[in-house]
This record gives sequence, C-alpha cells and structure tokens, in this order.
Amino acid sequence: MRIAVLEDDRSQAFVLRKCLTTAGHNAINFERGTSLLEAMKDQKFDALLLDWNVPELSGVEVLSVVRNELGSNIPAVVVTARNAEEDIVHALRQGADDYICKPIRPRELIARLETVAKRDDEPANDDVMQFGRLRVDVAGRQVLLNNVPITLSLKDFDLAVYFMRNIGRVLSRRKIVEEVWGSNVDLTSRTLDTHVSRVRTKLWLTQDNHWHLGAVYGHGYRLERLN
Repeated sequence: MRIAVLEDDRSQAFVLRKCLTTAGHNAINFERGTSLLEAMKDQKFDALLLDWNVPELSGVEVLSVVRNELGSNIPAVVVTARNAEEDIVHALRQGADDYICKPIRPRELIARLETVAKRDDEPANDDVMQFGRLRVDVAGRQVLLNNVPITLSLKDFDLAVYFMRNIGRVLSRRKIVEEVWGSNVDLTSRTLDTHVSRVRTKLWLTQDNHWHLGAVYGHGYRLERLN
C-alpha cells in the first residue's frame, strides 16, 4: 500500500516508516497537515496514518477536512498519546476508522492498517462470506458454523452481516441501529447489547475461536479477527 504518514517528529517518522516498509508498504511522510492535504489533490494514497499532535492542523482536524471537504472515504488510522475515552471517541466521530495509542507496537500498527484497508477494498455486497469455519450466505440468509446451520432471528442475522462487512472498524451504536433497524427506530442501548450478545454467543465470536466482538466504551462495538 501507498500510505501517507502525518508525523512532525522525525525520529517518530523514522520508526513509522521502518515499520511500514518492513511490512512491504510505501510510506510517504508529511510534517504538516496542509502539505498532506495539498498532496491528496493530485496523488493517490491507499491509507492515512495521522498523528494527532502536529503543528498547524492536528491529525484529527486534517481528517475532518478529508471527510467533510474532500469527501474522501480513504481508510484512516489516528496515532495518539492520548488514551482518554473522550479523545478516542472524538477521533472516531471525526471519521477515523481506527486508532492506536503510543507507544507504537509495530505488529499491531500493521495489522490495524491492513484491516481497515482490506475492508475498503472488499465489495460491500458479497453474497457469501467465508471466514474459516464460519460461512455467511447473505442471499440465502443463512449462517453455517462447521457446516451446521445456526438459527438467528431476522435482525440478529442482519446485525451479524453488518459486523462481518465491517471487520476491524469501530461502529457507533447510532450507526449500527440505523443500518440494521433503520433511522426511524428508537432502540435502547440495552436492547442492542442483547442482540450483540446473542450474535457473539451463537456464532462463537470468542478469543478461543480467534474472534473478538467487544464494546468500545462510550461509542459502540468492534468485531476483530485475532491471529
């Protein structure tokens, strides 16, 4: 992938570039958000890696411009030393697909970047999705685990499909409800939690099976595949 990196600290930029190039990617570093935004007008990038605390425009402010003014859905991961809940939620609401807290762990960085980029490349309406022993037949509205059909309610099936189509992405509660139940439905948080719990249990989305379907406190949920 060709990845635009926003990082003004040259030592940190070197570390990020080394991580990315070692994994076979091409890293193009920018020290200022304005420079990155200017480059996006005539260059193609496959993903953005944005440090929050940079001069002029912060990484989150750059992301806001990318989403709201440039109208781009390019996969974007925010890197930050901030780990307070309100900061993470703010980054996600500005359009971040994921976030990584410093200090950087190279394998986690690559895994998260590749996950959000892969999701962007995958067709949104695959009729059949296969994940090891788990098979989701969207057209046939059937889930098979070890070739055994799993009984799901209509909305539990729709919820499972939505998670499977957004693996690795943090999904807000509001967005989940809108996509699965519709924008005019007033669904309580407790009701949503119950549906998620049923999907997790019936599809065995647990660490023992190399899955993690967990809550992102104060925001929503994320389904991840574990190595």
